[in-house]
Amino acid sequence: MVRRSLTRALSLAAAVALALAAGACRESNTGEVKVVAIGGEPRLVDPYSAPVSPGDGLLLANVAQGLVRFDAAGNIVGGLAERWNVSDDGLSYIFRIAATDWQDGRKVTAQQVARFLKRSISAGSRNPLKDTLGAVEDVVAMTDRVIEIRLRAPRPNLLALLAQPEFAVIRGGAGTGPFALQQAHGPADELRLTREELSEDEVTRRDEVLLAGAPAEGAVRDFAADKLDLVLGGTFADLPLAQRARLPRNSLRFDPAMGLFGLVPVRAGGPLDEADVRHLLSQSIDRDAFIDALRVPGLAPRATLLQPALEGVPDPAPLPWAETPLAQRRPALQAEAQRLFGDDKRPTLRIFLPQGPGGDLLLARLQADWGVLGITVERARSAATADLKLVDAVAPSTSPAWFVRQFRCGEAPICDEEADKMMETARDTLIPVLRGGLLLQAAARIDAAQLFIPISAPVRWSLVDGRIQGFAGNRYARHTLTDLLQKATPGG
Repeated sequence: MVRRSLTRALSLAAAVALALAAGACRESNTGEVKVVAIGGEPRLVDPYSAPVSPGDGLLLANVAQGLVRFDAAGNIVGGLAERWNVSDDGLSYIFRIAATDWQDGRKVTAQQVARFLKRSISAGSRNPLKDTLGAVEDVVAMTDRVIEIRLRAPRPNLLALLAQPEFAVIRGGAGTGPFALQQAHGPADELRLTREELSEDEVTRRDEVLLAGAPAEGAVRDFAADKLDLVLGGTFADLPLAQRARLPRNSLRFDPAMGLFGLVPVRAGGPLDEADVRHLLSQSIDRDAFIDALRVPGLAPRATLLQPALEGVPDPAPLPWAETPLAQRRPALQAEAQRLFGDDKRPTLRIFLPQGPGGDLLLARLQADWGVLGITVERARSAATADLKLVDAVAPSTSPAWFVRQFRCGEAPICDEEADKMMETARDTLIPVLRGGLLLQAAARIDAAQLFIPISAPVRWSLVDGRIQGFAGNRYARHTLTDLLQKATPGG
């Protein structure tokens, strides 16, 4: 009897253990992830009325999705829209809105989304990406769940633009996810983001993220001290802080970001008005030395406005002078400086650069390279007092239009009206090959006039703890906070 009772007890204990294991397979809690965005405290801003900082964009993209959004690798996935279709001529995008509620329990309707998008690209909007949707003819709610975006000309890059946080849909200071924004119980400037998702096999995954903003130095220090799981939003300006720190192996990650990194004149009415002076400055920069100092894997020097792998245009050909080592070019450059400035006092150029050791590195590089020409280089206190300023921007899509339109008249103080005409003609051109050709010609004119002095692609870096499994670098340098952890479940 005693043996039988003991056997029965052991069997019962085994059954309980199996039940607990089975329960563990049915629910997965990913735990809490601590994330810092370099910069100020992330805010849920309305892109219509306020600029969007990198931290603001991170928050927007994760609590106020648009019609579509990016996954970790930068691919397009559904947001408010559960599916979409594109017409054969590329002039109509039809989205079906998923059954979604606002935080107050009211249904999200196509009419609301259409009004938001039309407002975002209206004349009064301060949305920095509204110009990229210049081909949009109308946004129409066809039913409560179906919305159509009609274009004047095809835009294969439309989905990538709509996935940017600048087109995240908010209403009454709230979005629709994928995360819900809650008040954290920790520091006052810390935001708690929560998300629950039920998979097809009925496993509930709960993501919890504590999100805050911090200066780069503090973020790097806290990550090195194992107080943070993820740091996002690093640029070249603060990269040396991360490189000098004692970090876990393989925790420093770089995005293969595309975009613009170089110098642009701030105002007309000085030595930079002359294209020959701008060419002299561009050809005198030791880009290889600067990139070697940054120590970013895969980063390459660039002397053209456009970069490789853009939509609808061939990769830019290397400029003839760029294939000659700087040491061999330098005597001719010094002679050119003598021709341009003579024996008169050489100009002093003030450059507006971001604060940080990376900015100091670039300033020292320019002082050395342009100093050989007799040009003095100083750091400007503000963009308003500068002769040149740094452009450090990630492209929102692979379209060459974004690159050339940064330098159109009205945006840039020194511009090319013929290039502007090509840009405007390209905007309404229905044939993609012709559009690409016009944008290529506009870029060639901008390069010929040296309206922009390119240096490389932009640098974007992150710090990623070993427990983070769902992080990936991507060309847009946009990062979702969903599924950062993939915790194994016992017996699952």
